[in-house]
Amino acid sequence: MQIHSIVAENWKMDGGAAFGVVPQTMWRKLIKPDENNLIPITSRCLLVVDGDRKILFDTGMGNKQSDKYYGFRFLFGDHSLEKSLSEAGLTPGDITDVVFTHLHDDHCGGAVKIDPDGEPELVFKNATHHVSSDQWHWANHPNSREIGSFFKINFKPIETAGKLNLIDKPGYFTENIELFQVDGHTKGQMIPKIQYNGKTFVFTADFIPSAAHIPLPYIASVDIQPLVALNEKEAFLQEAIELNYFLIFEHDIDTECCNLVMTEKGPRAGDVFKLKEILH
Repeated sequence: MQIHSIVAENWKMDGGAAFGVVPQTMWRKLIKPDENNLIPITSRCLLVVDGDRKILFDTGMGNKQSDKYYGFRFLFGDHSLEKSLSEAGLTPGDITDVVFTHLHDDHCGGAVKIDPDGEPELVFKNATHHVSSDQWHWANHPNSREIGSFFKINFKPIETAGKLNLIDKPGYFTENIELFQVDGHTKGQMIPKIQYNGKTFVFTADFIPSAAHIPLPYIASVDIQPLVALNEKEAFLQEAIELNYFLIFEHDIDTECCNLVMTEKGPRAGDVFKLKEILH
């Protein structure tokens, strides 16, 4: 079994959106914003090679949207999904499974590209694409709060191509990967727990997007149900401390992975690792 960090892109987002009701005077101690109150983040996807299956969790935002779209994402650096896969020794054609934690644009946009004739084309042509039934329904019938995060061009072509699998219930995806569902950020977000060499790694996606979001009140303003998110996070962090999980962050540009410790102020990041360091 192998686990690889796959960076699709680096970009910036509004710090207030990232931390909700937490005052800037507090969260800026953890992440320093620029003069426009933007903070640097990453789209870190996760590649798990488990037997014959090559499983990619999330795909970043892709490159098919308009200039106006990217004008609000403030991309920087030269990362790309294909380049990062190549560094892991794979091509898009090698991927057997794509698992979307959810269908917000920065998590699934890289799964579909536009061909020279202007038609949508799957990037991972040989892969089955998986998403929870709850999230699929939610994304196809978006509420007014989330509608700007769901672009049907990112996921409807997958259904049209017959490459979509809906997951009705959380549970084991493979012998070594278990999926659990959380609903605070968006309905039906699926989070993988991965067993590797006696350790449990959790790819936290937008459930806990960065190490700076470990403190309980630090919940993004884009979460649709912040009190649900708070309760889900509190229960999970207690479990993670008790069972010594290692968290892998999708959006933390500085911290790939950490374990947790309980402090007088509640759960906090313990030891911080590069993923390669702790896997070997």
